[in-house]
Amino acid sequence: MIHTQSIKPVGKCFMIIVSLVLLLSESSQVVYGQEHPPRPISVTVSVIQNLNFGTFYHGNAGGTVIIYPDGSRSATGDVVLLMGTFSTGLYSVSGNVGTVITILNGPDATLTGSSGGTLILKIGDCDPPTPFILTSPTIQVRIGGTLMVGDPLLNPPGNYSGFFNVTFFQE
Repeated sequence: MIHTQSIKPVGKCFMIIVSLVLLLSESSQVVYGQEHPPRPISVTVSVIQNLNFGTFYHGNAGGTVIIYPDGSRSATGDVVLLMGTFSTGLYSVSGNVGTVITILNGPDATLTGSSGGTLILKIGDCDPPTPFILTSPTIQVRIGGTLMVGDPLLNPPGNYSGFFNVTFFQE
């Protein structure tokens, strides 16, 4: 009888070991901690909507008009905002999901008026905040800015236009 009892535990132990080996052999896979990035990585940026400060008037002291990345607008000094259309700069950014993008604002831009005069534009913050990760193949980025307004003699009423630089870096 002693001989029979010693065979049963060995048999169970053998069965457990065989089952464990089978389970381990079925689950062996190659696993990566991070997906290899596709080559080549590319990012495309296109303008959907221009930065527009809308209609306003100002007194002798001047001030600023600010467009925020969320699409809201405010003024400082003796600038009075009027009803009308205004907008953030809106850009479509396309690239590989997982690409990190950093936005670098260029220098202040000079805008030239249709009736003479110039205004200074300082590029503002963006939404999503920089740096950001492309979470889908195409996302929209909104960029705001601040318009520096002087006295009416230097900045007469009219339409002001110009160009500014914003650089999108892929990391």
